[in-house]
Amino acid sequence: MIALILNSGLGHRMGNITKEHPKCMTFIGAEETILSRQLNLISSVGVKDVVITTGYYDEILVDYCNSLKLSLNIKFVKNPIYDKTNYIYSIFCAREELDDDILLMHGDIVFSESVLKDIVNSNSSCMKVSSTLPLPEKDFKAVVKNKRVYKVGIEFFDSAMEAQALYKLNKSDWKIWLDEIVCFCNNGITNVYAENAFNNISEKCQIFAIDVKDRLCTEIDTPEDLAKVKELLSNE
Repeated sequence: MIALILNSGLGHRMGNITKEHPKCMTFIGAEETILSRQLNLISSVGVKDVVITTGYYDEILVDYCNSLKLSLNIKFVKNPIYDKTNYIYSIFCAREELDDDILLMHGDIVFSESVLKDIVNSNSSCMKVSSTLPLPEKDFKAVVKNKRVYKVGIEFFDSAMEAQALYKLNKSDWKIWLDEIVCFCNNGITNVYAENAFNNISEKCQIFAIDVKDRLCTEIDTPEDLAKVKELLSNE
């Protein structure tokens, strides 16, 4: 299994916090960043191969990862037009490195070890959802029917659940999704979510919902999000 972490974005909504480094290097504890937590948890569940897409402050990100001295095989793939595209194009840039089962996550997601274990240990391709959290107005929701995920996006509310971009994808399902991502990018559709491509082929790409309820799995988009996550982690 290969862990794919998407870290090419600008993180403008964080304000001055991301003025000198990518969002994933934001501290969420005294000695822990979003990325260091992700990498340590990835290692703890037995995944050793990691692909990280870069863009904004890519050299700083690479140097930081190397400084962690983790026993992981990390490959970095830069999206050369990260400021003009969405992460669908970052995945396109990394496509040659992704010929396996995939653990896919956004670089700004903070989660508990138990959530990651449930995702990784699922026999089926899966996505994290929550039945207990309210539907966000502007963030991802998943349309779930009979435990299957059929649509993912910010615009869906009917039959929807709160969702985060944390997936385990079996190689056969990943190939279907990746082929559609490549099709989008080859046709110049690069400023959309990768999930727009998934929505086109969700009948063939069978992703199941993993309901983690109130366990920690949330993204950090704003300073307010950061403060909430720090509080949650301190309570842990």
